Amino acid sequence: MPASNKKWTVMVYLAGDNSLDSAGAVDLGEMKRVGSTEQVNVIAQFDSATGHATKRYHLRKGGTLGKDVVASLGATNTGDPKILTAFIQWGVRNFPADHYLLVLWNHGQGWDDTDIYKDERFRHLRRLPGGPLRHALFRRPVRRLLAAAKSDPLARAILLDDDAKDFIDNHELQAVLAGAAKSLGRKLDVLGMDACLMSMAEVGYQVHDSVDITVGSEQTEPGNGWPYDTILSELARDPAMTPRDLGQLIVGNYLSSYGAEDSVTQSACDLAKAAALAKVVKKLAAALLASLANHSVVQNILATRARVQCYEVRDYIDLVDFCSLLAGSVISPTIVAACQGVIQAAKNDYVIACGSTGASMKNSNGVSIYFPTQEVSPLYPGLDFSKRTGWDKFLKAFLTKIRGRG
Repeated sequence: MPASNKKWTVMVYLAGDNSLDSAGAVDLGEMKRVGSTEQVNVIAQFDSATGHATKRYHLRKGGTLGKDVVASLGATNTGDPKILTAFIQWGVRNFPADHYLLVLWNHGQGWDDTDIYKDERFRHLRRLPGGPLRHALFRRPVRRLLAAAKSDPLARAILLDDDAKDFIDNHELQAVLAGAAKSLGRKLDVLGMDACLMSMAEVGYQVHDSVDITVGSEQTEPGNGWPYDTILSELARDPAMTPRDLGQLIVGNYLSSYGAEDSVTQSACDLAKAAALAKVVKKLAAALLASLANHSVVQNILATRARVQCYEVRDYIDLVDFCSLLAGSVISPTIVAACQGVIQAAKNDYVIACGSTGASMKNSNGVSIYFPTQEVSPLYPGLDFSKRTGWDKFLKAFLTKIRGRG
């Protein structure tokens, strides 16, 4: 154990027991090009699909990856909050630092906690002696699976474990990070999500009581993910950088590592501003909901939704772009004012760094929000963001209206 705190401990939780297994080995290699220094600890936990073995690493420059192994845990379920919690506790206890960056490395699906493994689990259960009654063998309770998710090959949650048929949902992540903050006696400095679609207003609000800065993407990420070698190189050169500085650094290096043909996004957000963002979204939701009796307003919302910046999951839209387009088309002063309030809060306060590559992502502004075109997921109202803003109530009323039932 180090005798005294270093400036930073970088903790990377690689959930690789899935299609990303080979990418995990590549990213560990990138981390080793820099490794731990006098002022920066670099540690990782990698659950590999190869043999389903999980290992912990204290990464150092040079030598073989095998020499950096400090613990072998056997098979683990990366979708179990207890496993993530144990990794964080181990890192904080053994590698104390002034600041911590926790990276969640895996697939991602933003706020959406749909249980994409449900059908697969039950097919397996029917093959077991005792049939479906054997469901008690599995930790995760059965959830309602949306029809859209069944047919969507890109459907994913955060920290998928294909062997355990499990993942961590937003409520579980909230609890894990709350526990980490309690142990630290303060918020986690930076939560990095090297995963798809995680820079959402809903996700940020869910964890804002436990995290200072988030870094994530509105769009899906290519298989290469973050450029760990360049990020760690700059951190090693300037370990005194603040969490805000590191968030901005990650955004810049990520974008620089891709070309226009990749069409990527990345952003860093200040979660101290999450409550303020939710407050203005609440005003927008109320203004929109109150105006749905006006046919012109409904048509303007519909036209705006058709033009707005969307992502791989088409139900996710850029929040600022939506408000900018809507403010330019709606004649209601109340809605225009509400849109301007959201733009101010999101673009000037909440998002501290963002960017994109490729023409298809050019209207990205750092934070997305849920706006389905068919129906509202029954899981969505359970989010803290929905409860705080009433955005789900507007969505339901709007979708009912355009289907002619209102």
